[in-house]
Amino acid sequence: MKFTFAHNNLNVYDLEKSLAFYEEALGLTVTRTKDAEDGSFRLVYLGDGRTPHLLELTWLRDMDRPYNLGDNEIHLAFQVDDYEAAYAKHKKMGCICYENPSMGIYFIADPDGYWLEIVPEKK
Repeated sequence: MKFTFAHNNLNVYDLEKSLAFYEEALGLTVTRTKDAEDGSFRLVYLGDGRTPHLLELTWLRDMDRPYNLGDNEIHLAFQVDDYEAAYAKHKKMGCICYENPSMGIYFIADPDGYWLEIVPEKK
Protein backbone atom coordinates (compact mmCIF):
# COMPACT_ATOMS: atom_id res chain seq x y z
CA MET A 1 0.00 0.00 0.00
CA LYS A 2 1.39 3.43 -0.98
CA PHE A 3 0.13 6.87 -0.09
CA THR A 4 0.87 10.07 -2.00
CA PHE A 5 0.07 13.66 -1.13
CA ALA A 6 -3.05 15.01 -2.83
CA HIS A 7 -3.59 18.44 -1.27
CA ASN A 8 -3.39 20.59 1.84
CA ASN A 9 -6.36 22.64 3.00
CA LEU A 10 -6.56 26.13 4.47
CA ASN A 11 -9.85 27.73 5.45
CA VAL A 12 -9.99 31.36 4.33
CA TYR A 13 -12.21 34.23 5.38
CA ASP A 14 -12.07 36.35 2.19
CA LEU A 15 -11.71 34.01 -0.78
CA GLU A 16 -11.09 36.68 -3.42
CA LYS A 17 -8.39 38.34 -1.33
CA SER A 18 -6.73 34.97 -0.72
CA LEU A 19 -6.86 33.99 -4.40
CA ALA A 20 -5.24 37.28 -5.40
CA PHE A 21 -2.52 36.80 -2.76
CA TYR A 22 -1.64 33.23 -3.76
CA GLU A 23 -1.49 34.18 -7.44
CA GLU A 24 0.67 37.26 -6.87
CA ALA A 25 2.93 35.93 -4.12
CA LEU A 26 3.45 32.36 -5.31
CA GLY A 27 2.17 32.13 -8.88
CA LEU A 28 -0.47 29.53 -7.95
CA THR A 29 -3.45 29.22 -10.30
CA VAL A 30 -6.92 27.75 -9.94
CA THR A 31 -7.10 24.16 -11.20
CA ARG A 32 -10.69 23.39 -10.19
CA THR A 33 -13.52 24.52 -7.94
CA LYS A 34 -16.44 22.92 -6.16
CA ASP A 35 -19.47 24.80 -4.90
CA ALA A 36 -22.02 23.42 -2.46
CA GLU A 37 -25.46 23.18 -4.02
CA ASP A 38 -26.86 25.31 -1.19
CA GLY A 39 -24.03 27.87 -1.42
CA SER A 40 -22.74 27.06 2.05
CA PHE A 41 -19.14 26.53 0.95
CA ARG A 42 -16.76 26.83 -1.95
CA LEU A 43 -13.59 24.83 -2.50
CA VAL A 44 -10.89 26.21 -4.78
CA TYR A 45 -7.87 24.10 -5.66
CA LEU A 46 -4.64 25.88 -6.58
CA GLY A 47 -1.66 24.36 -8.33
CA ASP A 48 1.86 25.39 -9.23
CA GLY A 49 1.73 23.91 -12.75
CA ARG A 50 4.73 21.68 -12.10
CA THR A 51 3.77 19.23 -9.38
CA PRO A 52 0.55 17.30 -8.75
CA HIS A 53 0.24 18.68 -5.20
CA LEU A 54 -2.62 21.13 -4.68
CA LEU A 55 -3.60 23.75 -2.13
CA GLU A 56 -7.30 23.65 -1.32
CA LEU A 57 -8.80 26.91 -0.09
CA THR A 58 -12.14 26.47 1.68
CA TRP A 59 -14.55 29.38 2.03
CA LEU A 60 -17.54 28.91 4.35
CA ARG A 61 -20.53 31.21 3.80
CA ASP A 62 -21.51 31.32 7.48
CA MET A 63 -18.07 32.20 8.84
CA ASP A 64 -18.56 35.67 10.29
CA ARG A 65 -15.07 36.37 11.60
CA PRO A 66 -11.43 35.77 10.71
CA TYR A 67 -10.11 32.37 11.76
CA ASN A 68 -8.33 31.99 15.09
CA LEU A 69 -5.04 30.33 14.18
CA GLY A 70 -3.91 29.81 17.75
CA ASP A 71 -0.14 29.59 17.91
CA ASN A 72 -0.03 29.08 14.12
CA GLU A 73 2.72 26.47 14.37
CA ILE A 74 1.60 24.66 11.22
CA HIS A 75 2.89 25.94 7.89
CA LEU A 76 3.33 25.04 4.25
CA ALA A 77 6.73 25.32 2.56
CA PHE A 78 7.43 26.43 -0.99
CA GLN A 79 10.74 25.84 -2.75
CA VAL A 80 11.78 28.55 -5.20
CA ASP A 81 14.37 28.50 -7.98
CA ASP A 82 15.30 32.22 -7.61
CA TYR A 83 15.37 32.89 -3.89
CA GLU A 84 16.69 36.45 -4.16
CA ALA A 85 13.97 37.49 -6.65
CA ALA A 86 11.28 35.86 -4.49
CA TYR A 87 12.57 37.65 -1.41
CA ALA A 88 12.56 41.01 -3.22
CA LYS A 89 9.00 40.42 -4.48
CA HIS A 90 7.69 39.44 -1.04
CA LYS A 91 9.53 42.35 0.61
CA LYS A 92 7.84 44.74 -1.85
CA MET A 93 4.46 43.10 -1.12
CA GLY A 94 5.05 43.62 2.61
CA CYS A 95 4.12 40.03 3.46
CA ILE A 96 7.39 38.79 5.02
CA CYS A 97 6.61 38.01 8.65
CA TYR A 98 9.74 36.19 9.81
CA GLU A 99 13.29 35.80 8.52
CA ASN A 100 15.98 33.31 9.50
CA PRO A 101 19.08 34.30 7.52
CA SER A 102 21.28 31.72 9.26
CA MET A 103 19.03 28.95 7.88
CA GLY A 104 18.57 30.75 4.54
CA ILE A 105 14.76 30.82 4.80
CA TYR A 106 11.94 33.26 5.44
CA PHE A 107 8.19 33.14 5.96
CA ILE A 108 5.37 35.13 4.40
CA ALA A 109 1.87 35.52 5.85
CA ASP A 110 -1.28 35.18 3.75
CA PRO A 111 -4.37 37.39 4.28
CA ASP A 112 -5.65 35.02 7.00
CA GLY A 113 -2.33 34.94 8.84
CA TYR A 114 -1.16 31.49 7.72
CA TRP A 115 2.63 31.33 7.49
CA LEU A 116 4.23 30.03 4.30
CA GLU A 117 7.91 29.09 4.38
CA ILE A 118 10.08 30.04 1.42
CA VAL A 119 13.18 27.91 0.88
CA PRO A 120 15.76 27.99 -1.90
CA GLU A 121 15.81 25.18 -4.42
CA LYS A 122 18.27 22.47 -3.48
CA LYS A 123 20.97 22.08 -6.08
